[in-house]
Amino acid sequence: MSSRQTRTEVTRTKEARRTPWKPPSTLDAPPAPEGYKHRWIRTSVMGFDDVKNLSARIREGFDLVRADEYPDFEAPTIQDGKHAGVIGVGGLVLARFPLESLQERQEYFQQKTSDQMDAVDNDMMREQHPSMPILKPERQSRVTFGAKGKSSE
Repeated sequence: MSSRQTRTEVTRTKEARRTPWKPPSTLDAPPAPEGYKHRWIRTSVMGFDDVKNLSARIREGFDLVRADEYPDFEAPTIQDGKHAGVIGVGGLVLARFPLESLQERQEYFQQKTSDQMDAVDNDMMREQHPSMPILKPERQSRVTFGAKGKSSE
């Protein structure tokens, strides 16, 4: 009798391709839960606490991420103070924010920027003189390489 193994019993070990060395990122973060996005929030700048920034972000809806929520992820944590146990490094703490709120926040700031640009345009158009009319500003970026029609000598 021969001792043959079936195809399902035989496993092939896949060799992982070696990745080139690169310095580790100090801002690695665990994957955010479904429906959330992780963001780093500043808690101090140049050695001074930035309480205003942190409290503003918390009022916006950010929740601080605790290290015990991710036991499989090795992350630097704040050891003492009121944020003990929160993932943080170098004056930054990790926070999560709902994706739908993130989208609403982006739309709010896009609208605010658009309103400001309209106000500048309207103010500029108000100052024009009939002898020197101002054309409506064109806001498009164009990228060109080299000069068209010029031959290199």
